[in-house]
Amino acid sequence: MEPDERNVLGGPLEPCGTEPLTGFYRDGCCSSGPEDLGSHTVCAVVSADFLRMQRELGNDLSTPRPEYGFPGLEPGDRWCVVAVRWLQAYQAGAAAGVVLAATNARALEIVPIEALRQHAVDVPDDISGLE
Repeated sequence: MEPDERNVLGGPLEPCGTEPLTGFYRDGCCSSGPEDLGSHTVCAVVSADFLRMQRELGNDLSTPRPEYGFPGLEPGDRWCVVAVRWLQAYQAGAAAGVVLAATNARALEIVPIEALRQHAVDVPDDISGLE
């Protein structure tokens, strides 16, 4: 991960998930770089609806692919998803939850922050500092 990578809130990019190990670089973070042409930058908490829609779009995230070290996802798993795929699901009403602190700021090149905030699952208990 680049040391200067930021999340969509402007802070340091936090890990997304290690069970299963996610990220374009399989480092647990939604890090991105020139090799990551798909922009795997949204840290999503996948739902059954999201997984079903991705499968219908030809992006099967549920089926294990051991040859790629991919275990297959289940609802509740955290996964760095391609920003445009998350946006498609959002527009169709099947968006997955988003961990803002672990979503790369590069996602904002594709997805509006308002859309991400609507599906944030990492809202702190004390929201007084967010106003």
